Amino acid sequence: MCPSRSILEHVTSRWGVLVLAALAERTYRFSELRRAVGGVSEKMLAQTLQTLERDGLVHRDAHPVIPPRVDYSLTPLGQEAAGLVHSLARWTEGRVPEVEAARVAYDVRRAQAP
Repeated sequence: MCPSRSILEHVTSRWGVLVLAALAERTYRFSELRRAVGGVSEKMLAQTLQTLERDGLVHRDAHPVIPPRVDYSLTPLGQEAAGLVHSLARWTEGRVPEVEAARVAYDVRRAQAP
């Protein structure tokens, strides 16, 4: 498996995209990020953050205080990836009518096929 494929999977995964988008706005604590992303389980968010941190896209800043405080932010590499993912999301949003029309046309053709 090509190394770039696993990176692409991490960046474009459902939770990877949403985490990158949220962190592009600002630094978050874990619980804040979980609320900002919405719908992600604690376990899945932790796994996604660890994966993105390992890939050098997310910075984890653990503060030695009680109670423990951990902040998450994007590294420069993560900021670049978030910008690209954001561009793809904007393109997707702008093309929804065309994609929906293509789906309807496809479904009609399939329904008429012998």
